[in-house]
Amino acid sequence: MKKLKGYLYSASDSNTKLPDLGPDLIMSEILPRLPAKCVGRAKKVCKEWLSCISSKEFVMMHCRHMCKGSRQKILSIGQESCFISSTGVDLVDEKTMITLPFHVRPSDVWILSSLNGLLCVCLRNTFEMLIWNPLIRSCINISDSKSYGFFKIYSDAVGLYIDSSNDYRVLHIKRGRFTVDVMAYSRRTSHWKRIPFLQKKALPY
Repeated sequence: MKKLKGYLYSASDSNTKLPDLGPDLIMSEILPRLPAKCVGRAKKVCKEWLSCISSKEFVMMHCRHMCKGSRQKILSIGQESCFISSTGVDLVDEKTMITLPFHVRPSDVWILSSLNGLLCVCLRNTFEMLIWNPLIRSCINISDSKSYGFFKIYSDAVGLYIDSSNDYRVLHIKRGRFTVDVMAYSRRTSHWKRIPFLQKKALPY
């Protein structure tokens, strides 16, 4: 890491050309510090990068670097209370109680999916789905009058993802007796869109 910092400082002069960092430095110091989305893209650079990123050693390095950040938080939901705590040995006892932005007991909140601090949750009493950011106390109810955004525990699946335009989306798969309906909710437009997928025949169990 000292070698990398030396390169960067020496390149701060406009007349200084950044030298070749070398594959070993890139593999051991740069790639493990990239966000997961960038690491996924890096797999397509060459076979050498794909082999490195796919190894167990790289996965362990990447996890260690991601866990070092002070922004990493843990959400704990109990029967009557909800806490946010920071990761790290020195911060394990620092907990902050938060108030839920919806009128249910903490035990009646089901976490369906999470991504970059956002949670997709379901309220047990109404089965409504919401996008919730516990850190900034923001919440969006994504259920609507067309029955989109209502979760059925025994037949549905939900996931969060980011599309090519950096829009956060909720993928909701609803399995009926003879059909599989797939809908995607856009956080940017606040609308659901049906995605054609296996409309004529359901997947076998």
